[in-house]
Amino acid sequence: METIVLGIGETLVRDDRRWSSWADWLGVPPHTLSALVGAAVAQGHDATDALRTLRPGMDVEAAYRARSAAGRGEHLDESDLYQDVRPALGELRAAGVRVVVAGNGSARAGELLRALDLPADLVVTSAEWGVRKPDPEFFARVAEAAEAPPAATLYVGDHPADDLFPAAAAGLRTAHLRRGPYGHWWADHPDVVETAEFRIDALTELVALVRPPGAEAEAAEAEAAGAGAIGPDAEGAGGEGSGEEEAGGEETDAAGAAREGARRGALRSVR
Repeated sequence: METIVLGIGETLVRDDRRWSSWADWLGVPPHTLSALVGAAVAQGHDATDALRTLRPGMDVEAAYRARSAAGRGEHLDESDLYQDVRPALGELRAAGVRVVVAGNGSARAGELLRALDLPADLVVTSAEWGVRKPDPEFFARVAEAAEAPPAATLYVGDHPADDLFPAAAAGLRTAHLRRGPYGHWWADHPDVVETAEFRIDALTELVALVRPPGAEAEAAEAEAAGAGAIGPDAEGAGGEGSGEEEAGGEETDAAGAAREGARRGALRSVR
């Protein structure tokens, strides 16, 4: 892997502040808007449809400009980054990988991201390129920015319709990140499982994808040797896995099939 390209929202940046600020602007409780965003995601719609549910016919772009003019525009700081962002990007660059951040966002979002001085070779938004995901032209621009063959370029994102499917269609390698509403809700959908070359739960997992063959085994041997030299009883150390078991009661076969059928149809409607 020569280049790794990452999306922005819910890949690097938490969307908490974004939706909370919209709720404040519209005068509704944050949890109300969050619930509507979740409903839009579950139906395979764009999350901004939640805003139009609250204000039918709303021009989101015009409202965004009005917020900015009122001094209530976008804000982004270190607290908005997921905790694995800096460690993962730093290790990737240390491994000699070109790191590109390219996703949907305003020109202001690009300025704010670059001000954070992320360990990345390029940070750019759709507004700065003049084209948004999932437009094929966006991924053509990604391929140019990668400065590597498509087969050596990995695009990482949470959104199947905006990230995974169009990146794969452009010939890029793909990693689906189980993060944020889209990333979690659609993670086990058959189309996602089939399309994603890699499925990850954290950005730090990307580091293992670019290490030279055998590097992990050598690191493990070195760690084991170090533990042996210290001499503590290591029995019971470490967990048995992520422990991410599904909570809740069992679902009937009919209910499960109906639920999965609805999810499959919703996702395919936005491919």
